[in-house]
Amino acid sequence: MITENEIIETISGIYKNAVIELPDDVKIAIENALENEKKSNNTSKEFAILNLEAILKNIALAKENQVPICQDTGLPIIFVKLGKVEFENNFSLVEAIKKGVAKATKDVPLRPNIVDPISRENTNDNTGVHVPIIDIELTDTNYIEFRILPKGFGSENNNALKMALPGEGIAGVKEFVMETVKKAGGKPCPPIVVGVGIGGTSDYALKLSKKAILNPLNEKNPDLHLAKLEKELLTEINKLNIGPMGLGGKTTALAVKILKSDTHTAGLPIGVTIQCWAHRQSTARIYNDL
Repeated sequence: MITENEIIETISGIYKNAVIELPDDVKIAIENALENEKKSNNTSKEFAILNLEAILKNIALAKENQVPICQDTGLPIIFVKLGKVEFENNFSLVEAIKKGVAKATKDVPLRPNIVDPISRENTNDNTGVHVPIIDIELTDTNYIEFRILPKGFGSENNNALKMALPGEGIAGVKEFVMETVKKAGGKPCPPIVVGVGIGGTSDYALKLSKKAILNPLNEKNPDLHLAKLEKELLTEINKLNIGPMGLGGKTTALAVKILKSDTHTAGLPIGVTIQCWAHRQSTARIYNDL
């Protein structure tokens, strides 16, 4: 049976891993961006190369010294896939996850980011009312999976939602995504990853946009229509010349990732999540052979 301590150690471990080491697909995307900038004739080429080289050096030093990639270690969002597993002693899963976040905050250490929205009082351990944000999906597997997305707010502050009219269609989706990226400019520390959620309800469209960025950057969308839209949007975004850290260049975004849901006949919700170049996430599973 799965124990409370296993949950605590797993959450603490994936939080630590996420903030210190970027996934390979993200590193490769940044390396490819650097090579593309070197080959370009863009007038901002030198700034783009300088910033991408600094980002790659930052990634390497964080791993070498086992310290966080960025001082903003994020608000912890944890996606849980809960299979057919048994827990020991009927402990609270939510409380165990919170204890894991608090442990990581102390051990890594992580910057304490979580405050009361009104009083601004800091909890000092990155937990609080409804934080970490936990999304639970029930599955038929023999394991429980945890995936953490530490979301920095330099990028999170640039997210957007539009309750579009059905008649706006794909053209309306494109227009809103481009408008959101243009408005964000250099604030979210580009090159960014853009997540788009289409359909559902207002809250679900934004949730889909966050789930979308969890997909590997180098993995093609299995929905051919969405794959085409992702490619078109990425091309248009990278023509904006916002560039790495907002100082110009061919690489404003590393990827655009899209998920959709059926929705009401009277609506077309569009959620956009902006993620900075430090696209941190980490996953672990605890198996329970029943």
